[in-house]
Parts: sequence; structure tokens; C-alpha cells
Amino acid sequence: MKLTDIRLQPRHYINGAWVNGTTTGISINPSNTAEVVAEYARADRNQTDDAIGAAADALPQWALSTPQRRAEALDMVGSELLARKEELGELLAREEGKTLPESIGEVARAGQLFKFFAGEAIRIQGETLASVRPGIQVDITREPVGVIGIIAPWNFPFAIPAWKIAPALAYGNTVVFKPAELVPACGWALAEIISRSGLPAGAFNLIMGSGREVGQTLIEHPAVNAVSFTGSVGTGKRVLEATTSRGAKVQLEMGGKNPLVVLGDADLDQAVDCAVQGAYFSTGQRCTASSRLIVTRDIHDAFVVRLRNRLEALKVGNALERGIDMGPVVDQSQLEQNQAYLNIGREEGAVHVWGGERVERATPGHYMLPALFLAQPEHRIASEEIFGPVACVMEAQNYEHALALANDTPFGLCAGICTTSLKHAVHFKRHAQAGMTMVNLPTAGVDFHVPFGGRKESSYGPREQGRYAAEFYTTVKTSYMLA
Repeated sequence: MKLTDIRLQPRHYINGAWVNGTTTGISINPSNTAEVVAEYARADRNQTDDAIGAAADALPQWALSTPQRRAEALDMVGSELLARKEELGELLAREEGKTLPESIGEVARAGQLFKFFAGEAIRIQGETLASVRPGIQVDITREPVGVIGIIAPWNFPFAIPAWKIAPALAYGNTVVFKPAELVPACGWALAEIISRSGLPAGAFNLIMGSGREVGQTLIEHPAVNAVSFTGSVGTGKRVLEATTSRGAKVQLEMGGKNPLVVLGDADLDQAVDCAVQGAYFSTGQRCTASSRLIVTRDIHDAFVVRLRNRLEALKVGNALERGIDMGPVVDQSQLEQNQAYLNIGREEGAVHVWGGERVERATPGHYMLPALFLAQPEHRIASEEIFGPVACVMEAQNYEHALALANDTPFGLCAGICTTSLKHAVHFKRHAQAGMTMVNLPTAGVDFHVPFGGRKESSYGPREQGRYAAEFYTTVKTSYMLA
């Protein structure tokens, strides 16, 4: 029987055993709000303490485990994710609302992440150097940080936990994983696979519940040596304060208000395609979404017409339905926030070009049409992260003005440009104030084997993914020995 054929009842995974919670919560299918996807266990601070204690007890054994053992465990997880990507993708689509092709692709990416870090587990590098003093050898090695608290968001419930959990385990750390409460079934499904990978009891723990109980305990607990968090800027700042005040290591991935610059020499159809994919796919619910479309005046009107035509053709509906371009918004609260921003945009004088209306489909869900505005830099819809299918076009006089507008934001996750000018492409890559840049590509869509992260208020701490993950999940030791 497939996971999607039954109502799931996820439980916590603490010290190698499945454990009931102190209370119970439910997750709802945003494509069909009459359907309960899961009735899941919710923890309090005491159960969270138990999970942290189990991780601390397991640390000495796992930290000293062989690279081969770690690699085999992670490879097994990756292989099962890839083998079950359709089934797990369907679960993801039901619980989060991402279209089925996007959901299957995300599960596959999670599998690839575990496979990548299986390889990294046996490639942990060090150095041996000659000392400046005679007869002394200097060794530089990387060792695990310790117990890692992982707090993941709802918008990528397989991929983001994977790119945190996999390197944490690969480098010999133990893990306490808290998924978002909107997607407990996805978090549990990933944890269930990890539980069968051969890890010692306590090396990996799943604990579900609220940020107020579980999340706060993770960031404040003295036995948690590091916290990796992805979520809102406001919550991220609270995580930063709580962790740094006690000397713990912290890694934050937060918001984005990413620009896509379109110059007059760009291939217009390609530019519109980049805008649609970047701004509206995944219902705009990704920190890399290009919600600020900065277009030079010579092609501004033509770009807006073509973009509107593309938006009118997008199919919005049940995430499990074939041929759908955009699924529902994740929940009622997010839908109401999106609608509030549409009203703010109109009240502040932004020009509403198309979309944004709530729509009904065969099943009751949180459906809305993709929305497009013409805006000025001072408008809130052009400066604040909405996290929904809402984008605005801003007119630029020329490339220099477009670059200035692109950098005029407190965020700095990614920035894109569409142009056939090598000169402007190279200049933009150098001068865009972002952690990632894209040329003639959507801002959303990154590889699993290279660094991910931003600047300004978008990120704090070492990068995620790729070899650069070692900077967060390891600590460097320098050892001297008389030869």
C-alpha cells in the first residue's frame, strides 16, 4: 500500500525508536482542504530534551565511525529516495501543494544530495605541513561540530532537510531534525528512510511540533552545538540571537526579493520564460523567486504584454492533476497574506496588470491566479518578500539604472539578467550584490553540488550544499607532533 493511499500518523523518532507525542496535530491537503493528509505527533520541551540527549549520547560513536560506514548509510538513503520518487513526490504534492512534476523532481534532488554527501564522507580533506621549527610536523584535520539542530521550512520539505541532514551526518555529527508543521508527513517519510540506513540509535532524531516548544528548545539548549535554520527573516534573527549568545554555531537562510534584469538586447521570449519560471512556478513559494522584474524602457511595454499573455495561459489547479502549471497556495494564512499584499499594491498606486483573484476548482483549495503589477521601488510589493505568485515589473532607463535597482534591496540571495551582451553579463555577475547570479536563466533553480546562499539579510554564516558545507558542519583542528 502506498503512503498516499492512507492517512498517515507520523510519530517522533528518538534514540532509535518511534515515539508518540504529547499532543496531536493535523496537516491538510491545500489542493483539497477536505482531506487530512496526516495526524502527527507534536512534542513538548521535555520530548525535545530527550531527542537532544539521545543525539549527545550517540555523538562519540558516530563521530568516530569510519567514512565507509557513513558513506554506505547516506548512499542507501539516496538510493531509496530515487527509487521511490514518484510515490514520495505524490505525498509532497498532496501535503505542500507543489505540482506533481515539481514534487517528483524535488524528491529526486533530495536523493542526489544524499548520494553526493555519501561521496563527500570518504573525501574529508586535511593537510600536513612542515613546521617553521625543525623536526615538527603539523597536521590540519576536520572534525564534527557535535549535535546539530536542524529547523527546516515547509516549501521544500524533502530537498532542504536533505541538504542539511546529509552533510551533518557525512561529517560525523548527530542530528535533531524539526520539520515545519505544515509538512510533517514529508518530514516523517524522510526520517523513516533514514531510520533504516544503519545509523546507531540517537545519531538521527525526528521531533515534530511548534517553533515555540520544539524550535525554541533546540536553539537554546546547551547540548546543541550548532543550528541550521531556513525560514523567515524575523525568526532567523531570533535564532541568531539565541544561538550566538551561548556561543553555538549558526547558519541562517532567510528571505529574498530577487531581481531579474531584462535588457533591450535580450531574447524576449527567453526572458519571459525566465520570468514565468522564476516568479510563478512552485506558486512563487521559494526564496529564490524573481519577484522584481526590472526591464529597460525600450522593451518594457512589449515584455509586459508577452508576460501577461503567458500568465493568462497558465493552468492553476490541483497539484496532482496532470498538465497543471501552478498548484495552490500552501495554506489559508499564506493565501490571506498574498491577498493583503495585492490590496496594499493597489492602495499605494501600483498598476494591477493581471491576476491575483481567488479561484475555485473541482476540489476546495487555496487557489489564486498568478498576479502581475507595474510598480515603483518605493512600493511595498516591490520591496517586501510576499512568498506567493506575485511579481512586479519596474522600468529602468538603461543597464546602469537597472543594476542600481537590482541592488536596492536589503536582501541578496540571487539576481538574474537576460541579455545577449557579454559585457553586461560579465559586469552584472561581478557587481550584483547577491550570493548567486544567473545569466539567461531563471533565478530559481540551483544545482545540488555547488554552494547555496546569499548576502545581506538573506543569509548568515557559511554556505550550504557542495563542498562548502564542510565549513559549517566541521571544525578545524591543528595538531603539532615532534617528528
